[in-house]
Amino acid sequence: MSESTNQALQVVYLARHGETAWTLSGQHTGLTDLALTERGERNARRLEERLRGLSFAKVFTSPLQRARRTCELAGFGAVAEIDGDLVEWNYGDYEGRRSADVHRERPDWQLFRDGCPGGESPSEVSARADSAIKRIRAIGGNVLLFSSGHFLRVLAARWLGLEPRAGRFFLLSTASLSALSYEHNLSQPAIRLWDDDRHVGD
Repeated sequence: MSESTNQALQVVYLARHGETAWTLSGQHTGLTDLALTERGERNARRLEERLRGLSFAKVFTSPLQRARRTCELAGFGAVAEIDGDLVEWNYGDYEGRRSADVHRERPDWQLFRDGCPGGESPSEVSARADSAIKRIRAIGGNVLLFSSGHFLRVLAARWLGLEPRAGRFFLLSTASLSALSYEHNLSQPAIRLWDDDRHVGD
């Protein structure tokens, strides 16, 4: 692949927000608007170092404060646009609950297959991801997104043309960086980088 061809292919960077109290406790955090922990803030600042030297045509963030604060600490608060499609999965009745607790009631429950009662189905989250991808692909240049884990996992699946349930295969750490792009041309979407957290500290 020539360098000029490589430069012409858009790269979409995905930054998951830093740690919150509920990511530590394992509670599903959908629309509950939690702040970052001190460690979450430190690792968001480390994202700034990781992203230094990269330029973006557009930067978008979820409206939730854990994503917005990560975006600010990473150095992009002044240029980021809030995009409601990037909000985390609405867990409905399972908001604030741990998977282990849900499995005691529904042993076969899988978020990416079943969704949440009183919240969003996988197809609804997929529709938001598709909407975001359509807008992103219309931008001429690289893009940076700040959002939450389960939504970004569905977004990655949809970027590749997979069903939303394939999001279960793409694990994401807090304050991690991933990148979606293409292999040779726009008909070959691919993952370029996934769950890179080498910048994350204690």
